[in-house]
Amino acid sequence: MLLSSLASIFCLVGCTSKPVKPKAANAAKPAIHELSPAANLGRLIFFDPTLSGSGRIACSSCHDPEHAYGPPNSLAVQLGGWNLDHQGTRAVPSLRYTLLHVPLWHQERAASRMERFEELAKSDNPPTGGLGWDGRFNTPAAQAAFPLLNPDEMANVDAEHVAAAIRKAPYAAEFRRVFGKHVLDDPQKTLDAVGTAVERFQFEDPSFYPFNSRFDRWLDGRVKLTEAEQRGLALFNDPARGNCASCHLGQRGADGSHPIFTDFQFEALGVPRNPELKANRKAGYYDMGLCGPIRSDQKSEQGFCGMFRTPTLRNVATRGAFFHNGRFHTLREALEFYVQRDTNPEKWYGKKAGGRVEKFDDIPAALRGNVDVVDEPLTRHPGQDPAWSTKEIDDVLAFLNTLTDADAKGPSTSGSKHALTGN
Repeated sequence: MLLSSLASIFCLVGCTSKPVKPKAANAAKPAIHELSPAANLGRLIFFDPTLSGSGRIACSSCHDPEHAYGPPNSLAVQLGGWNLDHQGTRAVPSLRYTLLHVPLWHQERAASRMERFEELAKSDNPPTGGLGWDGRFNTPAAQAAFPLLNPDEMANVDAEHVAAAIRKAPYAAEFRRVFGKHVLDDPQKTLDAVGTAVERFQFEDPSFYPFNSRFDRWLDGRVKLTEAEQRGLALFNDPARGNCASCHLGQRGADGSHPIFTDFQFEALGVPRNPELKANRKAGYYDMGLCGPIRSDQKSEQGFCGMFRTPTLRNVATRGAFFHNGRFHTLREALEFYVQRDTNPEKWYGKKAGGRVEKFDDIPAALRGNVDVVDEPLTRHPGQDPAWSTKEIDDVLAFLNTLTDADAKGPSTSGSKHALTGN
């Protein structure tokens, strides 16, 4: 539940409104490890800007290894397209940790229609799994291939445009050797092979799964948490206060593995509409996650509208924008929203005619009943105290900082790289 976080925008906070030329695509490559031939190809593809319509952005432009494979800036969403002037609609997630562990998208369904309605109304049986904010990709290969043809991202005209770029690439012969002598003669097979190669890179390269944060060292008994960090962890776990651990699971796995800090489920948090997004200038436009407009196969499931996947909180303190629409640009502000959404709604939402606060304004009025108001700390009302005080938020911040990997940097506040748009 805690933060449907991650990514970057067009510019109100700590960035320029003019696009800035990205660093060389190979400037921040992770250390080379022994990889399979397909994964080695995936690594080359991941850092290759010639596979974009503009010839100037690569996967790594947004999923920067120096920034935990997340955005290097504080934009709410990233810029792409042929001229790097198309703005996406969703914040860009980090690629660290979740790719090997995410289950396929699924929804456990009750037998009768009435029971289905009741379970959705109670929000105790949400959908689970899949990649992306709306879970529509079941494999990293599919997720990796999608941005290549998205006009707001890498903006290739079609699969043939991608195949033509790879035919000119210095690794074209190796691509044929790994995926077949005639693979580049078939554009769709080429696109599929690109996705597979990038998937193998993400699966095999240990830089996607370092598990070397202060929290990991504490789990292994190598360091002690400070008093503030311990208090923050207790608040994070307390089901009557933050209740964060109910969705951002922080316990070891049954096999002793370190936690990923997500349950891979979906939640409607009622995050405020973001005026930084061009798409939101259209009064009738709403990004409703599972039920559209990007994902189309769940449109009939009205109870899913407004739901987005719970992200990992690993490296959350390095982020420059939070929640699916990048609405907030500091972790403190995101935490304040989480505990003050219902006690101080006027702080977060605009007012309708007559001065009434319009809560959950980024979801159509008829669907606002989907927003979670039954799980702590989202059960409170105006006039009540928030679940955390300012000092307690300090402690939670101290704990969340322990989830930062040893090599992860925070976002730049002086400029932006062009990047994928995170759809």
